[in-house]
Amino acid sequence: MGESSITGILMDMPPTPKKLTGRAFYESIGSPKMILAPMVDRSEFAWRILTRSYLEPEESKSLLAYTPMLHSRLFKETAKFRDTHFQPTRDSLINHRASSSKPWLDGNPEIDRPLFVQFCSNDPEDLLDAARYVAPYCDAVDLNLGCPQGIARSGHYGAFLQEDWSLIYKLINKLHEELSIPVTAKFRILESKERTLEYAKMILSAGASIITVHGRRREQKGHNMGLADWSYIRYLRDHLPSETVIFANGNILNRGDLQPCLDATGADGVMSAEGNLSDPTIFAVPPPPGLAVREYWRGERGEEGYRIDAVIRRYLDIIYEYVLEEEPPRRQPLFVPLDPLDAEKQETSAEQHNNEGGPPKKKQKKDRHAKVLSPSLKAMQGHLFQMLRPMVSSHTEIRNALAKCSAGDIPAFERVLTMIENAVKQALLGEARKEVGEQLNEKAHDENPSGWKSTGAKADTIATYKRPWWICQPFIRPLPQQAKESGALTASKKDIARMKNEGDKEDQGHIARVDGIESKQEGTATAPQNELPKEALVCG
Repeated sequence: MGESSITGILMDMPPTPKKLTGRAFYESIGSPKMILAPMVDRSEFAWRILTRSYLEPEESKSLLAYTPMLHSRLFKETAKFRDTHFQPTRDSLINHRASSSKPWLDGNPEIDRPLFVQFCSNDPEDLLDAARYVAPYCDAVDLNLGCPQGIARSGHYGAFLQEDWSLIYKLINKLHEELSIPVTAKFRILESKERTLEYAKMILSAGASIITVHGRRREQKGHNMGLADWSYIRYLRDHLPSETVIFANGNILNRGDLQPCLDATGADGVMSAEGNLSDPTIFAVPPPPGLAVREYWRGERGEEGYRIDAVIRRYLDIIYEYVLEEEPPRRQPLFVPLDPLDAEKQETSAEQHNNEGGPPKKKQKKDRHAKVLSPSLKAMQGHLFQMLRPMVSSHTEIRNALAKCSAGDIPAFERVLTMIENAVKQALLGEARKEVGEQLNEKAHDENPSGWKSTGAKADTIATYKRPWWICQPFIRPLPQQAKESGALTASKKDIARMKNEGDKEDQGHIARVDGIESKQEGTATAPQNELPKEALVCG
């Protein structure tokens, strides 16, 4: 082939699109204000679709979602790990080229974008190799610099890289220079605002297009979680160039906290992690009165929210439609108190679905086993426990039935759903006969399963956020001082020695802000205070 022929072919080839970065990239994906956080084994495909399903179709670009955190070395080295954690098509990810197969689950442009894939790593080559597998199916790759868990310490990744700025720079810059899509980073605040600003500037100089700032320090986890400090995020906003894209993370208990966070921090978007796990409708605008009455409950004293039985129904239907690729069962309408009671005596359509017209049991078991590899099936039990937390302390039969469910055993989850629907029905019948306040007083033990006393600002927080147990709602975690008083949190030898040295400084109270609520705390002056639950490993 002559030189002129080669030149002609090259001229006919479409130009390689320029990689957008920074704010130009952010705007190209719709400038999302709402962000679903990366959570280990929890922000998988079906959960992302459930969260997105509560937004209007035209709002699809307003929610950015992250995958669960993936381990870059395992993702690079092991085809099985890739197949069981990221499923953009039905083909295995055997090379870095985009598959010609039809889009399936993760990153499907019709239903699961924008999407960032998060990795933890301590090796730039591993990170780049892993990122190239997912690049054709997502909008950006995120580096986890915030995981505070022991496994991150032993594996030397997440928040335990924050002393090694040189390595962090290399990790981000490698992707910035050689990956076809942008790189972003999520990190925790450091010991001071000034040091956190230096840290952010280094991450941005390495090539991060977006930074997500979790307003807690590395040691704030478990019972010592405390509040995220939004003032750190505001400090970064005020001292970084205006074109810097910043997401804020921490203290988001429900939808009403989104705008206050944006206002307080000046961030471009707000990320929800544990708040979303307890309430996947957290980003949704409530339906107008009179609509969705079977899914959305409104009480006489202003309490309102999506019913847990309605949300779990929708979640299971998403599993059927997208993961199992079969028709969801035909279900009776959700019960409301105006329904005739005898209609509920009919056999449920879910039971009909499980008992009639199905394939032989042996084949069904084999098919179900094959589907267990799906991360969406493996996460089901954990998600239901998180959503049902206000309920299962008193409805122990539901807790026990859910504990026996195994990944992929859909009939078992259907039976749990039937139990939930029956419990909600009885609660609604009781609620229809009594004032909401009396109903809540009867369930007072459900509000406080851990046994700590709700006083002062904590009681105000519960009054603000608590709903009847049949409504999706955040779990209100005790503040560190309350956890100490209940014995759930004890000081380590290192902490005791430090407190001896610091003397009375540790007894100085301070005012902590949580989502617009002022809370006077006694205890360590070094810890901003608290917020919500932690069933899943939320690696910020």
